[in-house]
Amino acid sequence: MLKKLFTPTDMTVGSPWKGIIAFTLPMLIGNIAQQLYSTVDSIIVGRYVGDNALAAVGSALPILNMLLVLFIGVSVGANIMASQYYGARNREKLSGAIGTSITVTAISCVFLILVATPLIRPVLVLLNTPESILDWCTDYLTISLVGIAGMAYYNILSGIIRGMGDSFSTLIYLLVATVINTLLDIFFVAKLNMGVSGVALATVIAQMVSSVLCLIKLSKMSEAFDFGLKYLKPQASYVRTLIRLGLPSGATQAIMSSAMIIVQSLTNQFGELFIAANVVIMRVDGFAMMPNLSFGTAMSTYAGQNVGAGRYDRVTKGAKQGTIIAVLCSAVITLAILLFGKNLMGVFTETTQLVERSYELMKILAIGYIAMAVTQSLSGVMRGAGDTMTPMWISLITTVFIRVPLAYGISYLTRSPQLPVGRSECIQISLVTSWVLGALITTLFYGKGKWKNKAI
Repeated sequence: MLKKLFTPTDMTVGSPWKGIIAFTLPMLIGNIAQQLYSTVDSIIVGRYVGDNALAAVGSALPILNMLLVLFIGVSVGANIMASQYYGARNREKLSGAIGTSITVTAISCVFLILVATPLIRPVLVLLNTPESILDWCTDYLTISLVGIAGMAYYNILSGIIRGMGDSFSTLIYLLVATVINTLLDIFFVAKLNMGVSGVALATVIAQMVSSVLCLIKLSKMSEAFDFGLKYLKPQASYVRTLIRLGLPSGATQAIMSSAMIIVQSLTNQFGELFIAANVVIMRVDGFAMMPNLSFGTAMSTYAGQNVGAGRYDRVTKGAKQGTIIAVLCSAVITLAILLFGKNLMGVFTETTQLVERSYELMKILAIGYIAMAVTQSLSGVMRGAGDTMTPMWISLITTVFIRVPLAYGISYLTRSPQLPVGRSECIQISLVTSWVLGALITTLFYGKGKWKNKAI
């Protein structure tokens, strides 16, 4: 039984909803563990350093997410290729796709470190980052960027492993890394007084451990593909496919990260208290969004394997069942946020004013998680089938043409002598509006069915 948990799963047979749930649960636990990375960071700096340090970590995250878009694109492309080639039982193509993905990731890491590191501080200044947290933000981002390989390789290698139906192994590796991250956080910050730099260093080390464990796992999966030096040489056909599948997903993340950075510039104008409140919200939001993200990835793997096997009847059946389950999970989470929100906020800080403000803003977002369940599930199906362009365009519309203008518009229209920048709720109102409209547009495009013609 234990050995079966670490074995790739064939999702082209059996009950769709049972297979989706069995695949999603370990991944959900793993995603929660991954979210604990940044959550523990926030708790440690908030309690041992102060609210300004908490704000510094939060202000740095949108920029860090932007730096990761390249690897997110490669990860999505690798996951789709792995799931479809595995579903088609094409050993040679699966081997070539995995080897190419590993090499492309290495080249990307070197490029990003050389190009992006000198730009960190100038970008922070450009975004109106308060002087009181500027140095902390710079240190956090610099250390995270230099150690980017750990985060990059974990995301890409775990995506490949999940593409072949094994979500349990990546869960174990994440749990190990989360424990390491927590212990190092406490040691570096509470014992050595390294502050924000200690938090970043702890995360880099933990992520490196998880990526090494994933690499070891792949090297032992000889029953599914060949793992050798000859496959590490990038092949043009796989690079093109990787770009075609991954570029739209990377662009989607870039769009979202760009919007976050633009909105962060507005957020920074509301002062340190509001910045810190948004950090707390993002931490709770990270956990609230986990089921949606997990179901989205599960639906991508499920769709990819069944498209590879030519089982489109199973894809549509599984899409319906998976989406319903995801919506029910999000409804429960929304209720929990409304009932126990203040208790959740109190984990991050003992400042009463910060807890109250965070809870008020979080209530605005709560209903949006149900809408995101629909978006993530159906987008996952389309991506798994090879249609990564449609989710990208939907993200572009909802983020660039709806969220950003709405945030700045509300801010401008609500200005007054008492509120010179306007009402700070504009940030959350614009976000939840984009989520709801995104769910409606995604459902419409999924129903059109053009994604069925995108298999690789």
